[in-house]
Amino acid sequence: MFGLGKNKSNAVKKPSFFLFATESGRAIAEYGLYRIGHHFMDKSNQGKGHPVLVIPGFMASDWSTGPLRRFLDDLGYNSYTWDLGRNYGSPNYVQALHDRLKAIQSENQEKVTLVGWSLGGVYAREVARDFPDLVQQVITLGSPFAGLTKKNNVAWLYKLISGNEVSDINPEFLDRLKEPPPVPVTAIYTKGDGIVSWEHCMEKEAEEYPLVQNIEVYGSHCGLGHNLAVLKLIANRLNQQGEWKPFSPDWLQTYLYPNLA
Repeated sequence: MFGLGKNKSNAVKKPSFFLFATESGRAIAEYGLYRIGHHFMDKSNQGKGHPVLVIPGFMASDWSTGPLRRFLDDLGYNSYTWDLGRNYGSPNYVQALHDRLKAIQSENQEKVTLVGWSLGGVYAREVARDFPDLVQQVITLGSPFAGLTKKNNVAWLYKLISGNEVSDINPEFLDRLKEPPPVPVTAIYTKGDGIVSWEHCMEKEAEEYPLVQNIEVYGSHCGLGHNLAVLKLIANRLNQQGEWKPFSPDWLQTYLYPNLA
């Protein structure tokens, strides 16, 4: 799909120019499908006010997560913005998110689910690592936690804004990214990602971690927050009762999640 072929050198490369150039168009198409399709999605599983903190990606703001948060609110969850303006990619956001998490947990008196899109998912994992007792689970959408310093199609923009290379980020912070937090984690990725390499958006050794699952969807990087398959999956993960279990699609859903077919 999307003209992807096997990389004979086995080295992970940044997404092709074609995928990058078509990101906006594909994301807009996905939004059109969302506008039509979300009305027909099953919204009978009410969230009973469970708090969900949604963290936007690099150069995005809370505006970008609006469709996802509205969907969650419609399901009966209590969605929260990150309230830090536009995400300029600073590791200092993690400390601010510590305070945001504590405030949300205190307000609701229950653990909080963290949903992070792209770089927002990297932050979500780190916050959950620091405060696992306050976090129910983490769901990442196209988050390159396994290769934050590797080549991608937005590294130039990060350098332009910050004046630094991604590799200049605190090495201790980068080392921490290699291990998942001690809470359930669902890593959602797409091979149609035109921003970051999809191989860096999944746990390489997921089978070694019983609370981690990688799930592939069809779509673009910029459309993950309103992709119908992603929304359906998030709703399923949030609606779990009792002990966390890996997602297992029924036969009607297998075409939506190709790596689970």
